[in-house]
Amino acid sequence: MSNNGNFTISLDFELYWGMRDVVTIENYSENIRNVHVVIPKILHLFQEYEIHATWAIVGFLYAKDKVELLSIFPKELPQYTIERYNPYDYIDSNPLEKEFHFAPECIKLIKQTPYQEIATHTLSHYYALEQGQTAEQFKSDLDSAIKVQENEIRSIVFPRNQYDSKSLEIAGSAGLRFYRGNPGFSLYKSRMFKEENNLIRIFRFMDAYINLSGQNTFIVDKNVPGMVNVPASKFLRPYSKRLSFLEELKFRRIKNAMVYAAKKKENYHLWWHPHNFGKDTEKNLVFLEKILIEFRWLKNQYGFESKSIGEY
Repeated sequence: MSNNGNFTISLDFELYWGMRDVVTIENYSENIRNVHVVIPKILHLFQEYEIHATWAIVGFLYAKDKVELLSIFPKELPQYTIERYNPYDYIDSNPLEKEFHFAPECIKLIKQTPYQEIATHTLSHYYALEQGQTAEQFKSDLDSAIKVQENEIRSIVFPRNQYDSKSLEIAGSAGLRFYRGNPGFSLYKSRMFKEENNLIRIFRFMDAYINLSGQNTFIVDKNVPGMVNVPASKFLRPYSKRLSFLEELKFRRIKNAMVYAAKKKENYHLWWHPHNFGKDTEKNLVFLEKILIEFRWLKNQYGFESKSIGEY
């Protein structure tokens, strides 16, 4: 691999399993339903621009229906103190419409597309820092995820970006080698969901448009013991009609960091969820292509390369 710096993209593919505890399916149905349309379009762009991307997939999505889902449950279920975090109670009481909960066809398409890495987003969108769950329950979830994903995975993206030394140790012992860490700036650190407050959310929102936390480029240290951290640089915020006047600022924020990484021979890591593009799909895809055009220019100018998490 080149030492000229790298551009990494990772996507958290989770459908409604990742939103189930924060928004009703009625209020978010358009975003989730359209994921099945969005993914082929994203993959088409990735092919055109030769993008090596990591798709961190919730293991539940591999099932074709509720009957098959019941057959892949882990031996130990998480016992979260906050009941709404538990997906197994939700499974018991809901019919689980396919378009919102399962995606074997999309997974097959991702696998068939060149340069795409399949990573795990745990089996059940597991929250590794929330109260009530245990290390044994996390290990059980992860073992089941790896089994469902046919032991093909090297990388993990922790749901809600929640991880600590113990969860990293468990993931490493399961055979995983890489993880997407959080940006180094303090307000991006890993924390429980209840510790997220409005001040943190406002800061992150502002940081998407103006440089408050730095460029968040990085150099990967592969000589440290344990798993290799390939940290996120920036979450790609989706298009908002209400905030459309800020779109150029958002693009410049990302572009400037990419240019900095290419010139300094460092790395830049952009991430989002496919369901973020489920609404205003074409506007989001046009924005993504602007980023990919910038990447291609930096590749030609500085030798900047595309690299998935597992390729570090």
